Amino acid sequence: MKASAFVYPWDVNGDPQAAARIAGLGVEQVTLAAAYHSTRALTPRHPRHRIVTAEHAAVLYPVDPRRWEGRTPRPYPAGDWAPGDAFGEAADALTAAGLEVHTWVVLAHNSRLGAEHPGTSVVNAYGDRYPWAPCIAQQATRAYLVDLAAEAAVRPGARGTELESLGWYGLQHLHAHDKTSGVGLGEAGQYLMALCFCPDCRAGYAGEGLDADELAASVRDALEPLWQGTAAEDGGWAGVEKLLGEETAAATRAWRDRTARTLQEDAVAAVRAAAPEGFQVLLHADPVSYHCGANPGVDPAHILSVADGVVVPCAGGTEPLTPFAGQGRAGAVIAANFTVVSGMGGSPATLAADAARARALGATELRLYHAGLASDGDLAAVREALR
Repeated sequence: MKASAFVYPWDVNGDPQAAARIAGLGVEQVTLAAAYHSTRALTPRHPRHRIVTAEHAAVLYPVDPRRWEGRTPRPYPAGDWAPGDAFGEAADALTAAGLEVHTWVVLAHNSRLGAEHPGTSVVNAYGDRYPWAPCIAQQATRAYLVDLAAEAAVRPGARGTELESLGWYGLQHLHAHDKTSGVGLGEAGQYLMALCFCPDCRAGYAGEGLDADELAASVRDALEPLWQGTAAEDGGWAGVEKLLGEETAAATRAWRDRTARTLQEDAVAAVRAAAPEGFQVLLHADPVSYHCGANPGVDPAHILSVADGVVVPCAGGTEPLTPFAGQGRAGAVIAANFTVVSGMGGSPATLAADAARARALGATELRLYHAGLASDGDLAAVREALR
């Protein structure tokens, strides 16, 4: 199976050995960040640094000023962690090493946007804002995400793109000094905490026959046993239906599913309009449509009719591949994404066996997270597995 390794520009720029080292893993492709959220990243082999702190979500290339003049929201430029055309510099080096470069574009995940423009954020049933989570129902935000997808995806030299966080983001978020795991919410609780009550979403619920104030009160009532620690295991969507009632739960899901689907359609169409012929468009995706996060939930049949394929998280097991592969869509890319950083819970030593299981379930490609973050020992295990 074709394999691609995730890489940041700062893993490559300033390290004359990086591109050849990545090519030496046995991968044919790299998925190189062009627009990325804030992070603190290890660079264990770089000759100039060991830690890179990307202070806020940013694009890692110079934007087209004509596209963004006078607009809010608009992309933030990177600071000294990725100056100038950091993406382009890294892409040139990787291409020269014989690797096919695809862009890695993070979209609806931006804490700086939420901090500077609070009205763009998801608002939960208690009135708390999630600054990392732009509400994808808001028209200005949707326009921003669609244009960002097109610009960041179609960089010079790129042969394709992988769009991350193109959907709803919820409570789940790796935040600095996070203290949110004291109460186990389960899937049902996470869904209820992800329901947005900004003005646009309130109007959306009304269009589904729901009163937003009554819905918010119902959500708070439903969550109360969880805060008290008395709720039983929720059972996924059946748990949401039990907490809200089947009709109300279905109405909220109809609004959210439609909002995400149309955004995905618009973003992919914009990328295709800007891209050369043969440019590949993949989405990071979860096969359960009400899930939130970097791999937002999708309807497998729908998304494979829109994009060229999906990148599926497999760190917790390969089962999520089945609903996508089961569509039987000829030519669709079903990429199994494995963490190969031992310190982040990955298992590079079992990559060969994991890849075999993924192939048996219909995976057509591999994604390896992450060539820049992994230790030398992890990379040696990846080389052996890909050999």
